[in-house]
Amino acid sequence: MPMAPPPDFSTLSIADIARLAESDQLPPVERWNPSHCGDSEMRIARDGTWYHQGSPITRVAMVRAFSRILRREPDGAHVLVTPVEKLDIAVEDAAFVAVELKAEGKGRASTLAFRLNTGDVVTASADHPLRFVERDDGPRPYLLVRGGLEALVARPLYYELAERALAGDDSPPGVWSAGAFFPLQPR
Repeated sequence: MPMAPPPDFSTLSIADIARLAESDQLPPVERWNPSHCGDSEMRIARDGTWYHQGSPITRVAMVRAFSRILRREPDGAHVLVTPVEKLDIAVEDAAFVAVELKAEGKGRASTLAFRLNTGDVVTASADHPLRFVERDDGPRPYLLVRGGLEALVARPLYYELAERALAGDDSPPGVWSAGAFFPLQPR
């Protein structure tokens, strides 16, 4: 049975996004503990492109399907898991990339929702925090998606977040979403 395509993010309200995220039924990968079977010969590049045996996976539905059985292990490794097999997958930076941002409200009343490169939607909150990490090439924001899996927030969205933070009067500068505050200062 093919998966339905994700809805058009630009037409959704923040309330619609929250309902979609709440109703999304992901496989219970955290309860599956099959034997390790080897390497999937897949990797997720820093830009969010999925590869198999060195070739990009161009079918969006395939990437979406694989992303739903992705799990982060306690040791930080990433695996694709089903009830009967577990395969390693290389992840260069983060498992997902946040590619679109929708913001409503200002200051403490703000809500920030993100669309991921897989079509999934996540609202930044205490359960899905934003964190900022300083790297040699500048700060990188990350959004916790689920089970230790994070999304790298795309650079243009980072600039939107920084603009929102600097427009506020919080010290240190940061952004609010769903009642939680996320300072832009790297930890």
